[in-house]
Amino acid sequence: MFVSENLSVNEKGHLTAGGIDTVELAKKYGTPLYVMDEQLIRKACRSFKSSIDKFYGGNGLVCYASKAFCCKEMCRIMKEEGIGLDVVSIGELYTAVKSGFDCDKICFHGNNKTDEELEFAVENNIGHIIVDNISELEKLNAIAKSKGITAKIMFRIKPGIDAHTHNFVKTGQIDSKFGFALETGEAFEAVKKAIDSENIILRGLHCHIGSQIFDIEPFETASEVMLKFIAKIKNELGFEVKELNLGGGFGIKYLESHDPVPYETYMERVSETVHKCCKELEINLPFILIEPGRSIASPAGITLYTVGARKEIPDIRTYISIDGGMCDNPRYILYQSEYEAIVANKASEPRNEKVTIAGKCCESGDLIGENMPLQHAESGDIIAVCATGAYNYSMSSNYNRIPKPPVVFINNGESRIVIKKETLEDIIRNDI
Repeated sequence: MFVSENLSVNEKGHLTAGGIDTVELAKKYGTPLYVMDEQLIRKACRSFKSSIDKFYGGNGLVCYASKAFCCKEMCRIMKEEGIGLDVVSIGELYTAVKSGFDCDKICFHGNNKTDEELEFAVENNIGHIIVDNISELEKLNAIAKSKGITAKIMFRIKPGIDAHTHNFVKTGQIDSKFGFALETGEAFEAVKKAIDSENIILRGLHCHIGSQIFDIEPFETASEVMLKFIAKIKNELGFEVKELNLGGGFGIKYLESHDPVPYETYMERVSETVHKCCKELEINLPFILIEPGRSIASPAGITLYTVGARKEIPDIRTYISIDGGMCDNPRYILYQSEYEAIVANKASEPRNEKVTIAGKCCESGDLIGENMPLQHAESGDIIAVCATGAYNYSMSSNYNRIPKPPVVFINNGESRIVIKKETLEDIIRNDI
């Protein structure tokens, strides 16, 4: 009935998340409101971790891609679950450090890291700095030398795989702003340069082919390409690459029509390719890292809104206006991302209308979705948009100077604020 397993309907006909009445949550905390189910987050972490243990004999590490949703409490949960972190900015890195996270379990990404970011990473002895280009390698080597430290790196490699997903989230093909290309030889030359760099330790290689991918084959092909490159490095340079990060990008269910493959199936199929290639290429099985983000955070989240106006344009469309929009969920205006929505206080009723859910920002494109099936919605109703745990809060903005909503975690029938609602004073605090 619903895209996330923790959603249900209670005796009042209200939508529940993790057994908690979402209408009551809206009354308690106000709307817009991000709600995250901690138990669902932990369940996903344990599923990925058990797959590493099962298919790689524990010779690996799951790293949560914190760009999906990052806050100190999320970092604390990852630490408790034995999960590493993938960060992409000094802000995400600082959040992890301030939460007490183990820096050796952090992978620091970015195609254009600043001197400040690299210095902060070196000073905090980050376990994997994912180097994206030659100039970054040279800069990092100089920074590490000036501090008398050896920086531990991976190279981000473009495996030349065209994942079947939106162009904006494809990252593994040769025409990408991320990483070193194999076809041109630049990746091989980068490896040689790293081996010769005095203050660099090359721990491994990384690849990531895109996001929201439902097919397994691109992941299998990418792992094969990467392992062949590891074999080439061993055979031609006599250097053994000991770690391989296969990235993330596992698809999730946003709509009832979506049918993602169970994550354990992804893991099993790719592991079979990895083991087979290692044997054929006569290389040791590398330590395997993966970086799921959306698949951990997104199904655990919903966003609650209050309906303001209902505007019916005969023979054209019906607009349902809410008290949020692109400032708390920009994914529709960016990617035309589709969502499932429910009138939380009428969840037991059929969704027999087709509506456009419109945000309150001063933009015609400020929509949550078009032609969305929904129960009849009127002013004052509560609308829940499902599977919003990833790339909603993290991509939110203060456009039109609208304060960001709070984030509430639910767990075992209880709720707590983990990120406070922004105030009007927060909006002007940096103004001079």
